[in-house]
Amino acid sequence: MELIVVPIEKPATINFILGQTHFIKSVEDIHEAMVTAVPGIKFGLAFCEASGACLVRWSGTDEAMVELARQNAQAIGAGHSFIVFLAEGFYPINVLNAIKMVPEVCHIFCATANPTQVIIAQTEQGRAILGVVDGASPRGVEAADDIAWRKDLLRKFGYKL
Repeated sequence: MELIVVPIEKPATINFILGQTHFIKSVEDIHEAMVTAVPGIKFGLAFCEASGACLVRWSGTDEAMVELARQNAQAIGAGHSFIVFLAEGFYPINVLNAIKMVPEVCHIFCATANPTQVIIAQTEQGRAILGVVDGASPRGVEAADDIAWRKDLLRKFGYKL
């Protein structure tokens, strides 16, 4: 077995969701969950088929996001994994529960805009996602000023009153 680190390649402001599913039907079902949760959403989705033709299956509403999804899914190459890229102005918080409710979805590894590395195990059979490195390690513990900044940020985005 070999361990491989695959960086997610994307513009800094773009959010994505990385997960595991178990059935080719996931492509259509995740697509439907996305457009139902946020009408007009712009996204790209790619799924690594784990049997049969073993293709990267894809869908989406934004060609640039679809291309990011296809490229990153191919680089990860882990069977039954999927990745969704959200165009600028769209966020995981608005679609994550809808994706989790898709019957085929087994696991979400991360939902972030941070620089991310995917830790892959490569065996003679194929690849598996072991986990992710999402962003950087903490540099300390927040103080009163940091708490005020966090609360102000959440209110600025409309997530808190």
